[in-house]
Amino acid sequence: MDRAKSAEWKRWLGDHGHRLLAFARGWAPGQADAEDLVQEAIMRLWKVQQDHGGVPPDLPLVFSTIRFCGLNRHRSEKRRRRREESIIYLNDFEDVWLDPALEEDEEALLLRKAVEGLSDKLREVVTMKIWGGLTFAEISESLGISPNTAASRYRYALEQLAHAMRGIKEMRDANA
Repeated sequence: MDRAKSAEWKRWLGDHGHRLLAFARGWAPGQADAEDLVQEAIMRLWKVQQDHGGVPPDLPLVFSTIRFCGLNRHRSEKRRRRREESIIYLNDFEDVWLDPALEEDEEALLLRKAVEGLSDKLREVVTMKIWGGLTFAEISESLGISPNTAASRYRYALEQLAHAMRGIKEMRDANA
């Protein structure tokens, strides 16, 4: 992009940045997050506008893009919280599994059975991650899959284990 277009974008952002930031604050929990949303929207539009002569976009498009980025961030955050909650629930059982003194503990046996009930693909990722201490990059290299696939399998495995353990605990509590 030439200097004239760059100066035009800077001037445009100087004129409208405060409005965009005010709008983004409604989609973000804090000032820094709002600034990130504006930046993300501007970067997306920068790329799109290259096909339209490199001129700054119309304001309605920018507001719409900020809204889209805010919704996208909200969905991602919601999914992350759900994953973390399922992992936290599963971690209630992890200590029992790893403690050799509790080898014959009922919960340890139930967790072992639940892990054995996972598909081979899920079980190997869980084993490599939790008990092997490997990163998703290392797991992906070992299994010849992408790091995203490794992370996805790990997440699915934890969800299945949490569901299985929750069901077992509910049955046990109902019988008590």
